[in-house]
Amino acid sequence: MSWSRALPLTLALALLAGCASSGGTTVSDGASPSTGKKAGKNGRYEMDSDAYPDDAPDVSAVPDAVPKPEPYTRSGNRSEYEVWGKTYHVMDDPRGYVAEGTASWYGKKFHGYATASGEIYDMYTMTAAHKSLPLPTYARITNLDNGKQVIVKVNDRGPFHDDRLIDLSYSAAWRLDMLGHGTGHVRVETLDASTWRPGPSPTQGTAESERLLARSQAVRREQGIAGLEEMGATGDSVAAKTSSTSVAAKPVVASAARATDTTASGADASFLQVAAVSDLQTADRISKRVSAALDRPVRVLGSGNLYKVQVGPLEESVRIESLKSAIADAGFSGAFSVQAPR
Repeated sequence: MSWSRALPLTLALALLAGCASSGGTTVSDGASPSTGKKAGKNGRYEMDSDAYPDDAPDVSAVPDAVPKPEPYTRSGNRSEYEVWGKTYHVMDDPRGYVAEGTASWYGKKFHGYATASGEIYDMYTMTAAHKSLPLPTYARITNLDNGKQVIVKVNDRGPFHDDRLIDLSYSAAWRLDMLGHGTGHVRVETLDASTWRPGPSPTQGTAESERLLARSQAVRREQGIAGLEEMGATGDSVAAKTSSTSVAAKPVVASAARATDTTASGADASFLQVAAVSDLQTADRISKRVSAALDRPVRVLGSGNLYKVQVGPLEESVRIESLKSAIADAGFSGAFSVQAPR
């Protein structure tokens, strides 16, 4: 659990214009935010640390968040903000974002209070907090230790710890079987709400769940990769341009030892974007894995702090869906088509 979340979250909410005062509204355990009661004199800070609900209801049937197109909220989406002297950048476009790292969770202490987006935090729904994804963003979270998955709506900021990637609601953590450990090793994959279609849920030990688990364990055994936990996704998954001015993407030589920017040229071509990460070394390793699995050219485009891994250019005769399936088998689901300079 993110026990020391209170102070940094307060700072972030104040900066992001989405905070609730310490004397704001709270809710009793098991109640919806709309039936909240007034907090005590010190609000949530009467609690020294976060906690489980006193009489926890059965949340096994709490449904996944349902991705739907929504405008970004006015609060919580400044392109740049600072917490504890550290600057964070909010992504312009979260599509294709994939990262792996440590997830924590937050519960009773923040239940019923405003999130950075202005929505009320309800620990009995499927939500999450992230430092750099736009609010709201929908994401699939996979527990890489057991293969279970959930879909959450990212509507808050945090966790502001260098070793944490994402904070999950109590219900999301329960369904991923994380509560006993307090944290878990997860993969975060953003979902495009405009194209998302519901499918079978692999959260409860299905064949797909078992396949994901076997695949993640195999990845961890690979020499020099160890399941991506060394790929720079240890907390700050910041991947955004710091200015609203459009910056042309530049190809980057994907080398862990040395990276060189060169200007893209030529007519646009078709590519499949596999991932977008904030670390060149991570992008380099992903590109090598995908290239080895597909025996096709894979490149890394660098733009500011964002590195995009793309397969291509692709010929018109390429069977896109088959290629997406092969990429998913390599460990990266959610690849999507883009047009970009060669």
